[in-house]
Amino acid sequence: MSELLDLVGARIRDIRKAQGLSQEVLAEKAGFNSSYIGFIERAERNISLKNLEKIASALNVGVGELFTYMQEKSELSDDDENVKRLISLLRKHDSDEISMALNVITEIFKTYDRK
Repeated sequence: MSELLDLVGARIRDIRKAQGLSQEVLAEKAGFNSSYIGFIERAERNISLKNLEKIASALNVGVGELFTYMQEKSELSDDDENVKRLISLLRKHDSDEISMALNVITEIFKTYDRK
């Protein structure tokens, strides 16, 4: 899959969840089937600009807001490839899973710091 599709899908999911919307409610507001929103969020379908505009409108954000992850990644240097990969991986998971991963990584670094 395209990294762009991954990032945009993750951004749509994050905004939707931050607004307390289900996929079904977002789909209804945007005029889509709820399974379509799921496909977009999982980067399983390409999305047209027209449909991206409908989703942004349903979320009450500008279309540019759906691309903010691209800006975050462009701020990292080429030497930060592993950080970019971690960001992409984290974007695909919910906040509970991300918290658990953070706890694991924190414990690993504590172990290394003691050496």
